[in-house]
Amino acid sequence: MLTHARDTAAPARTVVVGCRGFVGSAVLAHLGALGWPVEGVSSADVDLTAEGAGAALASRLREHDAVVFVSALTPDKGKDAATLERNVRMARHVAEALVQRPVAQLVYIGSDAVYDAAANPVRESSCASPSSLHGAMHLAREVMIAGACRAAGVPLVLLRPSLLFGPGDTHNGYGPNRYVRTALAGGTITLFGEGEEQRDHVFIEDIARAVAEVLGRGSAGVLNVATGTSSSFRAAAEIAVELAGGGAAVAGSPRQNPITHRHFDTAAAQAAFPGFAWTSLREGLERMVAHESGNAVSA
Repeated sequence: MLTHARDTAAPARTVVVGCRGFVGSAVLAHLGALGWPVEGVSSADVDLTAEGAGAALASRLREHDAVVFVSALTPDKGKDAATLERNVRMARHVAEALVQRPVAQLVYIGSDAVYDAAANPVRESSCASPSSLHGAMHLAREVMIAGACRAAGVPLVLLRPSLLFGPGDTHNGYGPNRYVRTALAGGTITLFGEGEEQRDHVFIEDIARAVAEVLGRGSAGVLNVATGTSSSFRAAAEIAVELAGGGAAVAGSPRQNPITHRHFDTAAAQAAFPGFAWTSLREGLERMVAHESGNAVSA
């Protein structure tokens, strides 16, 4: 679902909007490690929820910039309508900035939550019919940004990642990041039900590499960011306990919701980036354990 404008070449400059978050900081670090010109914009630089933010962001952009828009209030900050409204307002201001100051390319990092929960396997052509306010927010932002890009003649990439994990996460949501921290502390990882649900867990550095791929090729289109391999939450928890060296436990809990799985057809990603090597769940957890253990020693 992607088209490429060129062979790999660094953009003149990449501006990462939301550079201090879990994903934004990983993208900023990866592009910097490649030696590409990159600049971060955080909420301290431009508060995207404030009136006048569109003009403030536009003043920071140049004609030949590529822009990565990843700034968002994540579900741990709120899952209600007020949070949705603030997130949509942020996208409105980015859209205003694009119209005022068209750039060379925009990459929007959203979520696979835009898809219908019953979609299996998920493809880029799957129906975008979100069942949560979080998914509805990302879909609304996609539509808004796409309209601005069409009006300004800016090539757009919509990246829809599956569940992300890895060093640098500050949300500690249900999944591998929390499992690792609980296991290293010798605690009990409590699963929803027996952790039967299968998800495609994506290591944080893989989405940073995917962003570099679409930037380097001047791509446009839609792409799911997923490995193509889904594992159960229980499997992730048990690997985390094993890697942490024992002392922790995994326990189930009364199930509150029906079991749902999510699998991805990654044919589009394979066609767009042949040879792209995804980080396995075990390798990602190994790196997460090493990172968290190092932080514990430093502390």
